[in-house]
Amino acid sequence: MKYKSLTLIALAVISLCSLTRAGDDPKKLNKTATEMTNFTNIGNIGLTVTNFGEFGNGLGKLSQANHPPSCEYPLGSGIEHIFAGGLWVGGFFRSTPTSAPVGPFVTTAAVDAAALSRGGGFEFTTDASSKIVQKSNLTDSRYYDPDAISHQDFYMDYNDTNLTTQDGTSITDHNPLYIGVHQESYAWNFPFADFFVIMNYTIKNLSNKYLDSVYVGLYSDAVVRNTKITSVTNSAFFSHGGLGYDDSLKLSYCYDVDGDPGYTDSYVGFLYLGTTPMLPEKTVNANNDTLTATSYVAWQWNNSSVLNYFAPRTDEQRYEKMRGYFQYPARYQDINPTDLKTPSNRSELITHGYFKNIAPDDSINVAFAIVCAKKYGNDATSLDTRDSRNTLYNNADWALKAYFGNDKNRNGVLDPGEDIVGDGKIHRYILPAPPTYPVLKVVPENNKATLYWDKRAEASVDPISHDTDFAGYRIYRTQAGFDLTNYQNTVGSLVLLAQYDSAGSTGFNTGFKAVRLSTPMTFAGDTNKYWYKYEVPNLLNGWQYLFAVTAFDKGDPANNLGSLESSKLANLKRVLPGTVPAESVNSKLGVYPNPYYGSAIWDGSSERLRKIYFYNLPEVCEITIYTLAGDVVKRIQHDQKNNGSSIRWFEQYAGDNKQQFSGGEHAWDLVTDNDQAIATGLYLYTVKNSADGQIKTGKFLVIK
Repeated sequence: MKYKSLTLIALAVISLCSLTRAGDDPKKLNKTATEMTNFTNIGNIGLTVTNFGEFGNGLGKLSQANHPPSCEYPLGSGIEHIFAGGLWVGGFFRSTPTSAPVGPFVTTAAVDAAALSRGGGFEFTTDASSKIVQKSNLTDSRYYDPDAISHQDFYMDYNDTNLTTQDGTSITDHNPLYIGVHQESYAWNFPFADFFVIMNYTIKNLSNKYLDSVYVGLYSDAVVRNTKITSVTNSAFFSHGGLGYDDSLKLSYCYDVDGDPGYTDSYVGFLYLGTTPMLPEKTVNANNDTLTATSYVAWQWNNSSVLNYFAPRTDEQRYEKMRGYFQYPARYQDINPTDLKTPSNRSELITHGYFKNIAPDDSINVAFAIVCAKKYGNDATSLDTRDSRNTLYNNADWALKAYFGNDKNRNGVLDPGEDIVGDGKIHRYILPAPPTYPVLKVVPENNKATLYWDKRAEASVDPISHDTDFAGYRIYRTQAGFDLTNYQNTVGSLVLLAQYDSAGSTGFNTGFKAVRLSTPMTFAGDTNKYWYKYEVPNLLNGWQYLFAVTAFDKGDPANNLGSLESSKLANLKRVLPGTVPAESVNSKLGVYPNPYYGSAIWDGSSERLRKIYFYNLPEVCEITIYTLAGDVVKRIQHDQKNNGSSIRWFEQYAGDNKQQFSGGEHAWDLVTDNDQAIATGLYLYTVKNSADGQIKTGKFLVIK
């Protein structure tokens, strides 16, 4: 059963050949390294990818602090959308283009399995020197590369030529197609493109034979659940999904029918984008069946029942699924779509093909997108209506815009007016761009925060119109207590505080005088020059706030583009206002809340999700807490970096661990040095200033 995999089994180390030809001795295969993983975090979707062709991580690390997302959207919400998935490639061998076919053979990166352990169905491996290479076209990224496609590219290579694991164990029932795969994935932080990841596959024939009737597809074991509401404990966790397919868009999707309604109002979609070479939309096979190039099938997860569209177990069965047969002769057009909308645990597959006679050393390219979206409208979140899919369709269209680039009418031909690069070629993965996001610095203080940002956005040039069309800035923040829920949507929680824009813009034409500095502000150890300043008063000390400053442009009417705004996530700052380090010996230190009452609204439901704050602390000091009897309860070393942000409250409610304290406060979770929760009672404490040895004392009361 699937729940047995929830502690992700360590992935076995795999062997593989280097560009081995079909018919060569598999005993000559070279040894290889362990599977590598990485995940997108530049936008609002966190998707794990591997250099063995998988995506998703089996939800096996959710119990860990700062765990990697499987397919989390919005990022930080705890709403996961995929257990696991991966690339499927199926086809036949021919010795010559006209000789009799042998096969079919299907290579799969992931299948219905209770764990992501290496075994039958996990059939791609990689060479020992292979790595996941990360690049970015953001000039301030540590991964900046001028050749990068998106804000976060992952590049990886793998193939299916190996037959055994490192210890010599056979990969069960694996019949290689002898293909190599170069995979690239792209993610952006633009607010109109931060909800999809493009998966771009170049598949090369490494054999000395022709590959015939080749299909390429994305398999997915999708599950949409809020893991902050419901823990992954048993198979019932996976049995609440509904599926659907839009054959006009070539988009399959999954949603939560009755698992966590109201807390999982989102879709995950799997979108076919395009191929090179392009294929006819329809073909007629030997059975005189008319087949569409893009097909969709689904089945009951790991179930052999024909009544539930059986789970394929052999290459022959998997190839039939790739051809679009739920079970011959039924295709998607022949089934009742409502059968897929009853809550259950299902797998799905979207494929494209077939590619005829791929010669040795030739390649094909296929691109898909994994798209997430919130449900639209007021229909119950358990329903799947045309209206509720509206945002999913809009998000899918942005993925298609990215793929088709300057081929605006998506016909595969560069028509008049589409050659925006000026070289007579179709360029894919081009998106309109808002101004560069500002560099933001936030200084938390006592009951306030001061925002500073630079002016680099003002020099931004639009890649479509080639105009310098900066218009203005918008300032956002969250409200106190936005984080104290089991449903968190960072972008949706940000509210507009102010907007400043230039004359003739699409905004209020307020100008910048109220926030622009006459000379730039600088900070020690920071080379940026900050030309703008905005103060936010009346904040609550010890409460968590998020701030962002975006830049927006004037739009491009000639290209039918409205005003575009930079990402709210790009420079997001998480701060906790509070007292700054006490410089005077007369500064009165203290604790809040005092008295502390258990079950306070700002704390979590368990002992380790409680916290109090010491305030007016020196910059560097030692805090010692005692019982009335004089027993030491806890010793805490405080400085600018060690401020209590490592306690579990921040793991739960500030998962990125980038929260910024004011410097004069320290959070404590009421847990002793012996790892026990303190009891109700009166406690004493001392604070010793490390600079001058001065000691101050105080007391606080805990009532549970």
